[in-house]
Amino acid sequence: MVVQQQRSGGGALAVCALAVAGVMALGTGCAGAGPGGVGGGDGSGGRQTVAGAHGAGSPAAVLRRAAEELVGAGSAEARTSMETAAGGTRVTIRGQGVYDFREQLGRIKVVLPKDAAGTDEHLPITELLAPGALYMKNRGAGVPADKWVRIDTSALEDGNLVTGGVTDPTAAAELLRGAGEVTYVGRTELAGVAVRHYRGVADLGRAARGASPSSRGALAAAAKGFSTDAVPFDAYLDDEGLLRKVRHHFTFATEGPAVAVVSTMLLYGFGVPVSVELPREADIYTGRVQQGRSGPEAP
Repeated sequence: MVVQQQRSGGGALAVCALAVAGVMALGTGCAGAGPGGVGGGDGSGGRQTVAGAHGAGSPAAVLRRAAEELVGAGSAEARTSMETAAGGTRVTIRGQGVYDFREQLGRIKVVLPKDAAGTDEHLPITELLAPGALYMKNRGAGVPADKWVRIDTSALEDGNLVTGGVTDPTAAAELLRGAGEVTYVGRTELAGVAVRHYRGVADLGRAARGASPSSRGALAAAAKGFSTDAVPFDAYLDDEGLLRKVRHHFTFATEGPAVAVVSTMLLYGFGVPVSVELPREADIYTGRVQQGRSGPEAP
């Protein structure tokens, strides 16, 4: 996992960074992560709260429909970024791939920064996203190079919002169903596309209740696993209502300072062909996966 929590007595430990690559940053907490970003600028016009002059309904209503609009678009290319900090050192994990919003299947290649895995270089991790499951190849931590690791996302405390170093694109969009009061920041341009910039806070519980059946379980788990239901976000939609970029700020509770993880997703190339073949059972590793250089192991 990217972030694990221990809330019992004896000192809460926040494991920030990437256990998917064997990185363990142990301490009483991590410094708040910066805004991070993937492509495009964040410039905006005059900030104002509006009731709805951009699309049908209020800004919150527009955002709550974002997941449905992506399903209508079918598929997209994606670039991702996840940033955290430990002991004053920031770690950013980047990914790139394709995703089918109708089938909720995707393939993302995750690239770790140099030395993030304790070595000079680490092979990119290939991740396959599927309803209820996350598959990882080149996972490291004792897993043979030709094997996949399968994680049941319904059993994850974060609902796979941060576990793999990539926020599942469907979950990222479905989270906007929990948008409450939203501020319309203004129009800007993102990778050459005119977009509308919205800023607000999503409620995990509300998002889970309004999510599609396939996403409801993961978001309900996240609502229980995070330290707060409130997830601040910045979202950018084009004039067709398609989500082009979203940045979420997740917070984890510890006995020390709160742990902040910033996840950003950029979508483009809508309608791109997507072909994802899930691993055969024979190709899935069934041994124990090391969680860190000196940390515990997990099945």
